[in-house]
Amino acid sequence: MEADSSQLAEATAGHNLEVGEEGRDPESNTLHQPLLKRNRTLSSNPLALVGAKISHIESLDYEINENDLFKHDWRSRSKVQVLQYIFWKWTLAFLVGLLTGLVATFINLAVENIAGYKILAAVRFIENKRYLTGLVYFTGANLLLTLFASVMCVCFAPTAAGPGIPEIKAYLNGVDTPNMFGVTTLIVKIFGSIGAVSAGLDLGKEGPLVHIGSCIASLLGQGGPDNYRLKWRWLRYFNNDRDRRDIITCGASSGVCAAFRSPVGGVLFALEEVATWWRSALLWRTFFSTAVVVVILRTFIEICNSGKCGLFGKGGLIMFDVSDVVVTYHVMDVIPITIIGILGGILGSLYNYLLHKVLVVYNLINQKGRIHKLLLALTVSIFTSVCLYCLPFLAKCQPCDPSVQEICPTNSRSGNFKQFNCPDGHYNDLATLLFTTNDDAVRNIFSSNALKEFQPASLLIFFVLYCILGLFTFGIAVPSGLFLPIILMGSAYGRLLGIAMGSYTKIDQGLYAVLGAASLMAGSMRMTVSLCVIFLELTNNLLLLPITMIVLLISKTVGDSFNPSIYEIILDLKGLPFLDANPEPWMRNLTVAELADAKPPVVTLCGVEKVSRIVEVLENTTHNGFPVVDEGAVPLTGLATGATELHGLILRAHLVQVLKKKWFLPEKRRTEEWEVREKFDWVELAERDGTIEEVAVTRNEMEMYVDLHPLTNTTPYTVVESMSVAKAMVLFRQVGLRHMLILPKYQAAGVPPVVGILTRQDLRAHNILLAFPHVQGSKSREKKH
Repeated sequence: MEADSSQLAEATAGHNLEVGEEGRDPESNTLHQPLLKRNRTLSSNPLALVGAKISHIESLDYEINENDLFKHDWRSRSKVQVLQYIFWKWTLAFLVGLLTGLVATFINLAVENIAGYKILAAVRFIENKRYLTGLVYFTGANLLLTLFASVMCVCFAPTAAGPGIPEIKAYLNGVDTPNMFGVTTLIVKIFGSIGAVSAGLDLGKEGPLVHIGSCIASLLGQGGPDNYRLKWRWLRYFNNDRDRRDIITCGASSGVCAAFRSPVGGVLFALEEVATWWRSALLWRTFFSTAVVVVILRTFIEICNSGKCGLFGKGGLIMFDVSDVVVTYHVMDVIPITIIGILGGILGSLYNYLLHKVLVVYNLINQKGRIHKLLLALTVSIFTSVCLYCLPFLAKCQPCDPSVQEICPTNSRSGNFKQFNCPDGHYNDLATLLFTTNDDAVRNIFSSNALKEFQPASLLIFFVLYCILGLFTFGIAVPSGLFLPIILMGSAYGRLLGIAMGSYTKIDQGLYAVLGAASLMAGSMRMTVSLCVIFLELTNNLLLLPITMIVLLISKTVGDSFNPSIYEIILDLKGLPFLDANPEPWMRNLTVAELADAKPPVVTLCGVEKVSRIVEVLENTTHNGFPVVDEGAVPLTGLATGATELHGLILRAHLVQVLKKKWFLPEKRRTEEWEVREKFDWVELAERDGTIEEVAVTRNEMEMYVDLHPLTNTTPYTVVESMSVAKAMVLFRQVGLRHMLILPKYQAAGVPPVVGILTRQDLRAHNILLAFPHVQGSKSREKKH
């Protein structure tokens, strides 16, 4: 990753030296001849940082492989089978919501009780003036919980560390990230989240819940873990990347709904932030999944409110219900709202910048081995525990307001007025924010009980502390989410601004905290629509809609002017080949023929190919798709004799299965349709297990033949060589392709039917700039115009 960055810098450093033709308008390029001189070859690096190691990654086959077997299977499906397929899609959507809701409830119950009893025990030491003993106990308990979460991630499932949302974005974009949705990852994510959140670290369970929902969806879609899959005939319908993508999208939206109890927000989060490909049927299924999650959560909340869940009561699910608060604002309130939006954009982009630097350093530390990962996590835990325990002693005790109906003071686990070390009738406002769980801290800082509940000095300490913890906690080897740290930071400066405005505004300080949290999330994550709906469902007050929309739009606009979103930064750090929605402007000045010219010549196979040739191609190349051509095809009227036919595209996985099953012919001939159906099943072709190294072919078999026609996708997506790279990239991303064939502009005898083949790596701006460094010159000229 570091090497790639340096190469990119070298490739783009000298672009001003050979710009040439300064007065030329780059928009006037005709695309008929090469615009730039190429000095490197187009490289394709299929390596990315997944979990704890550099992994070889591949693209997913979201395209429908229309070969003879698929066409026969589709034609032979009865109405009953079609209904089975539809029924199972909705059944899986229901099961995803059900299991995600149950797991989220279990995590909430565990966190609230473990963290609650830990805090209550520490409070007893403080009441008995045993401050040092309380510090040792509080720090030691958090250290053990962090050690538990970190050991599980480091030793059993490194891919469970972090939020998992960037990897889910990459998967739904078409990148197969290894071991991201396995059963081990799911188990470690669940129990690791419980340990990390209970330890009081500055992280949330929201991001991990999105990953947990996606893991549940993936396991249900494929019938269980890889080694113990259910072989039900009905599950064969989902044994492909295309349907699995839809199920994982349902899982991601269910995870967001479980985190915030926001069903519509979960659907919009999947639509806006996670999913690359969308359709109306998927909208209905994701909404159905989130509806099931909400029913499960509401059921358990009613059960737990009766006192049957230990310490779980008000806590566990972030919910700031202000439906009974009358929200009033006037025209002059636009000024503080605008200030909050600008602050959110600036601080969000600054947070992204600093976090990027911290993650680069953490990557170097983590590369040194497991011990260094554990030591890093434990160091952050000790620092966090000491700060949470000791800083409240710096705050002055505040007298309780008799007009407030809530109990004051209190030493229970939750509550807005923590007594901590104060005398009777007084409370410690900083302890109310720090000496509690993160969910309760959000609820406390969002509260609208009293105008002078929190002092500016306490809020400033809280803001600075969580800025520091937010930077240094994310990136350690535990399951962690970004939502909660950003909400805590944003709500702190939002409430500070509300105090500063004083009598100049009619907006409650608690609502300022909500707006501050929304602004920082938009400034860092660059979400707008889904974030707006999530906060509306959290506050349960539609009167907040106008000001929330203004804040989010301003924050996102300001943040976009500085750097990308935090998830895009993480994707880039990991090296995951994510294709953005918008191509670079200079891509309009390159053609796909130029990209094909920068690559090695395309490797093609004949329709009836010799076994030795197939083995040679598989052993000497890493390509996953090969065009199938037929020499000497019967020409149509008006064509010269000796034309070459492009029959389609065949995948490497299918060639390996042909060699494994020994589907060889003693003579060179075409096979009948019934012959291939005796040997292969359409469901088997969806499997991608096996490599050429596992296949043993004898010398006699090398001289035999294979008819590739029945296994070839006869309708691959193709583009003409004169198409611009920008247009080709939009098509590639929107359709969800793995391969794109480039056809010649002129068809004639002797002209090869395929000019080249493009993959995801070939369309990445980073790789194109390595092959065409001078393209930066055209980019700078575009900015001038």
